[in-house]
Amino acid sequence: MNRAEKQQTVDSLGEQFRSITSAFLIDYKGMKVVDATELRRKIREMNGTYVVVKNTLAMRAAKETPLEQLAPYFQGPTAVAYHPKDVVGLAKLLTDISKTNPNISFKAALVEGKAVPASEIQAIAAIPSREVMLGRLVYLLKAPLQRLTMVLKAPVRDLTLVMKQVPK
Repeated sequence: MNRAEKQQTVDSLGEQFRSITSAFLIDYKGMKVVDATELRRKIREMNGTYVVVKNTLAMRAAKETPLEQLAPYFQGPTAVAYHPKDVVGLAKLLTDISKTNPNISFKAALVEGKAVPASEIQAIAAIPSREVMLGRLVYLLKAPLQRLTMVLKAPVRDLTLVMKQVPK
């Protein structure tokens, strides 16, 4: 890779890194090509990105971006995985894959602009998905209204029941 290609790679990565607020740094040492291809495919299916790049180029590209906080973790084989919106979904996917493939391990993560150590990534993966959380919120907002309508309907319902019991 000559100097111009390196600069082009740094510029491209820098542009990608500026647009993200959440990312995972992954150690993939000892991972087989077949497993890496499968990992890329699964991340791509959920509209995420998986990038393997030299640490020096990645650190240059990460300057003046939120990813700069993770500079100490760019040592040894490092891959960057990120998703523009679904951080929890990506964390779940990577956690599931790391359970079946011992060659994949987390180094650190950047979640909503804050550095997170590898030990806390399991907690992020345990969070319910966005859709589940929205469903719970809708249920919580809907429940009081349902109870109110039941209370308001009760006198009319009770009156009709009493009226039906009166002999004609």
